[in-house]
Amino acid sequence: MSGQERSSWEPEAGRARLLIVDDEPIQLQALCGALEGRDFDIVGVGSAGEALAQLRRGGCDMLLTDQMMPGTDGIALTRAALELDPLLAVVLMTADGTIGSAVEAMQAGACDYVLKPFHLDTVLPVIERGLAMRRLRQENAALEQRVRRHVAELEASNRELDAFTRSASHDLRSPLNAVLGFAMLLRKHAGARLADDHLQWLGDIERSARRMNRLIDDLMRLSHLGRKALDLQPVDLAPLVQDVLDDLRRPQPDHPAQIVCDALPIIEADAALLRQVYVNLLSNALKFTRHTPRPRIEIGSEKQDGRSVFYVRDNGPGFDMAQAAQLFQAFQRLHRQDEFEGSGVGLSIVERVVQRHGGRVWADATPGAGASFYFTLGDAVR
Repeated sequence: MSGQERSSWEPEAGRARLLIVDDEPIQLQALCGALEGRDFDIVGVGSAGEALAQLRRGGCDMLLTDQMMPGTDGIALTRAALELDPLLAVVLMTADGTIGSAVEAMQAGACDYVLKPFHLDTVLPVIERGLAMRRLRQENAALEQRVRRHVAELEASNRELDAFTRSASHDLRSPLNAVLGFAMLLRKHAGARLADDHLQWLGDIERSARRMNRLIDDLMRLSHLGRKALDLQPVDLAPLVQDVLDDLRRPQPDHPAQIVCDALPIIEADAALLRQVYVNLLSNALKFTRHTPRPRIEIGSEKQDGRSVFYVRDNGPGFDMAQAAQLFQAFQRLHRQDEFEGSGVGLSIVERVVQRHGGRVWADATPGAGASFYFTLGDAVR
C-alpha cells in the first residue's frame, strides 16, 4: 500500500509517524516512495484540510508540508497543526525563492526547512533532527508534568505540615502551661509548708516544663525555615555579629570568654536568617566554654579555593568527630542535659539556613580541645 493511499493511521511499534503534505501528486508520490522503505510509517495527503483531519484522527510525530498550496499555505498549516499538537515537529518544504517564508514558518513553530528540489540525503538528516527535537519536547513535557505534580504534592504536604505544627504547638502548650502555672502557684501558696525534697520536685517540674516550651519554640522555628522566602540584600556582617554578641552576653555579663572577631565582609544574604545562624553558633560557643579555663572564641572568614568560608571557633570541650554526623540532626545532642542545656535544634537551624543560601556547613573538633564550625553561602559570596 503506498503512502498516499492510506486514509487511517496504522503505525507499527517503534516506527516514527510522518505526515507529508504536498498539492503536487508527483512530488508527494516521489517523497513518500523514497521514504517508504525506511523506518517510518508514512501517510501522504494533498491538502492542508486533509492533513488537519489526519492529525485530529491519530496524530503523528512529524509534519512535512509544502509551503505554497491552494487555500491554506504551509505557515497557516504549521500554526493550526501546533495548536492540535504543540509537541509536533514541523518541517517546511519550500522553493528557492521563498526562504523568507521558511524563516517565517520557523518563527511560527516549524523546527526546520528543506529547499526544493531536494535529494534524499538532504531530507533524511532534517527528518532525524526533527524527530530528535520531537523526542526532546516529549521528554521535557513529561518532566514538566512530573515537576508540576511533585510541586503540587509538596505544597499540599507543606500545608498539612503547617496545620499540624500549629495544632500540635497549641495542643502541647495548653496542658504544658497548665502544669507550669499550677506548679508555680503551689510553690507560691504552699511552698513554706513543703519539705525540701518536695520543693526540689516542684523545681524539676518547672524546669522540665520550660524546657518543653523551648523545644516547641525551636520546632516551630525549624518548621518555618523551609517556607520563608529569602530576602536577599547587602549585609554588613561586622555590626550584625557584634549585635548578636551584645544580646547574648547581656544575660551573662560575667562570662569570662575572650572574643576575637576578625574582619568580616559585606555579603548578599537574608539578614534575619543569617543573624539566626550566628545566634545559634555563638550561643553554643558561649555555652560550651562556660567551664573552660581562659575561654576563647574566634569569629572570622577566610578564603578557600576562591570562596569565602565563615567560621566560629571555641576552646571548649569539643567532641569526637566519629559523632559529627549527628551534629546537624534535629534533637540530637552530644553532651548530657545536666552538663550543657539545650534542645538539640540550633545546629539543624544553622544547616537549614545555610542550605537555603546555597551553601554548606561542617564542623571540626577534638575532644577536650574545642570545636570549629564553618559555613559557606553558595554563590552569594566569593
